[in-house]
Formats: sequence, C-alpha cells, structure tokens
Amino acid sequence: MTSVRQDAWTQEEDLLLAEVVLRYIREGGTQLQAFEEVGRRLSRTAAACGFRWNSYVRKQYKEEIELAKRQRKERKKEAAVSNEDKGQKQAEAILEKNLTWSDVIAFLQTHGQNARNSQRIADENRALKKDMEQLQQMITKLQAEKEALQKELSAIQAEYKTLLAIMERARKMIALEEEQSQKEKDEQEQNLVLENAE
Repeated sequence: MTSVRQDAWTQEEDLLLAEVVLRYIREGGTQLQAFEEVGRRLSRTAAACGFRWNSYVRKQYKEEIELAKRQRKERKKEAAVSNEDKGQKQAEAILEKNLTWSDVIAFLQTHGQNARNSQRIADENRALKKDMEQLQQMITKLQAEKEALQKELSAIQAEYKTLLAIMERARKMIALEEEQSQKEKDEQEQNLVLENAE
C-alpha cells in the first residue's frame, strides 16, 4: 500500500495538474477523472488534487480553460459533421436510383451549406491554432523567467553563505584576541603579585 503525500505542492506538480485537467476538458472528460489520474501519478488523493485545483491552480489558467472548452465544442461539431457526411452519402446512394431535379437542387443546397460550415470550422481551427501558439510562447517565456529567477536565487544563497562564513571567522578572531588579551592581563597581574611578595 502506497502512502499518500501531504507535503507542499511544487510548481512542477501544479503544472502537471493543469495539463491533465485541461486535457480532460478538451477531450470531454470530467475534472474528477483528471483529479484521480493526477492523484495516482503524484501519490496524492483525488480530493487533495481537486482542492489544489479549485483553490489555487485554476485561477492561473482561466484563458487556457476557456480555450479547452472551445476545443471540446469544436470536437463535438466535427463529430456531428462526420455523422452528417455519412447520412449524406447514404442519401446520395438512394437518390442515384430515382433522381429528380428537385432532388438535385436540394443536394446542391445541402452541399453548399456543408461547404460554408467547413470553411467556418477551418477558420475557427486556424484561430485556435494561433491561440495555442501564443500560449506556447507565453509558457516558454515564463519558463525562461523562472530559470532566471532560480539562478538569481542560487547566487543570493551563495552570497549569503559566504557572508555567514566571513561573520563566523570575524567572531572567532575577536574571541581569540580577547582570550589573548586576558592571558596577557593575567600574566601582568601575576608578575605584579610576585614582585610585591619579594
């Protein structure tokens, strides 16, 4: 039986949580399923993942959530168009057997509508692709900023350690000087006592 983690979330874990939840939204799954998957992968409970998502991560991914919802909607539309195409092919097969002018006109009207729908979907797909590219650029930029901040933090930590070492060395030198001074003072007092005794 694996233990369930309760320690603090890292940025990488938040990113994984966001990626999985957004994927489930895009593919029409539920957030609960996403939390369960993330929980398995991170040895956390689904409830913990859900709490982390709702209390912190979701607020940082509002635009991505809206984009994922639009993508899910497009997927449903594409599936509906595909089903419509199948029905159209069946209808065409029937019409070939007993074709009239009105049948031809209706077919052409339907075909024209389908062409307009296809064009609209293609335009929307291009817009979504552009949005995705912008988001990818933003992620790349944020990752670069994160790496720069980590380097800066490492440099500050190194400087801090050096400063502590210098302070410790200074403290030891002062203590040594005080000890030496005290020895000299004791020796002088001892010599004075001996001189008075003589």
